[in-house]
Amino acid sequence: MSLGFGLLSAQRRAGESNWSRAYAETLRLTKDAERLGFSSIWTTEHHFVDDGYMPSLLAVSAAMAAVTETIEIGTGVVLAPLHHPLRLAEDAATVELISGGRLTLGLGLGWVEIEFEGLGAEMAKRGAAMDEMLRILPQAWSGEPFRHSGDVYDFPELAVRPTPQRKIPIIVGGGAEVAVRRAARLADGIFANAPVEKFLKMTEWVLDELDKADRDPEDFRVMHYSVILPGDSQEEAFERYLPHQWHMMWKYSDMEASATRSGPPPEPPPITDQARNAIRARSTIAGTADQIVEELLEVRQKAALEVEFAARSYFHTLPYEEQLELMEELATDVAPHL
Repeated sequence: MSLGFGLLSAQRRAGESNWSRAYAETLRLTKDAERLGFSSIWTTEHHFVDDGYMPSLLAVSAAMAAVTETIEIGTGVVLAPLHHPLRLAEDAATVELISGGRLTLGLGLGWVEIEFEGLGAEMAKRGAAMDEMLRILPQAWSGEPFRHSGDVYDFPELAVRPTPQRKIPIIVGGGAEVAVRRAARLADGIFANAPVEKFLKMTEWVLDELDKADRDPEDFRVMHYSVILPGDSQEEAFERYLPHQWHMMWKYSDMEASATRSGPPPEPPPITDQARNAIRARSTIAGTADQIVEELLEVRQKAALEVEFAARSYFHTLPYEEQLELMEELATDVAPHL
């Protein structure tokens, strides 16, 4: 099987006061994903959200590694400018050793202003921070002493430990051309969520930049993740999961406000026609298994590079048994054809 699953976020449900349930469910889902044969499992990061949206991806990744044996564990994504590169290097190396070489470190820029303010990072320098981070991390994992003096990070000569058993692959999220080209120059892959035409253009940017950098395209990983909704038809699948998609989309717009909100997380407002149309316009693939497979294979056929897929089909509002049913449909009816 070549299909990833995520993005696990360990969020509390509306009105819920129990913080531990979401993390227990995260580990249970990870074990089920491995049992069902998914090739990878992915987490996602935000900070100061009232529902507890997962802030500590590598801590959770270590726990995920401890309860599994074979599945790839990916961060989709760590918000790199919010972390010091040496601490990130140490934490990633630790997870790499615990997992036996199964970690893929996905990095992104971040976009929520309160996160940068709260963690003392400069949002205006996030691109520069990512550029330096992509240069620092491989040096940090080499085990050799080095120093760095840049516009964002500055530290004396030192050696970072522990040393991972291999160079940890880094893939970069984001869809802006400058971010995609940066990834092609300095990283090992991209982790992209974009409408098909935009994604196909991104693969062209990657191929062009790889050629300029004299890098082998076969060594560069291209992952496309999207909401994938199996059902009896496109309309039935869309309607079945609409409340869960709406809650997910609304929460992103609510993050700034929720940073200063006390108490359990609230219910989202009623869905509007405008919101319904916005959800339909997102990068969502819905329908029968045959329809889903056909659409994914068409993306792969048209792309300038080989493409892997991940299903962003985790919804924290979905009861566990329904979540498991969704995963089983993807694992049984979709993934074997990819």
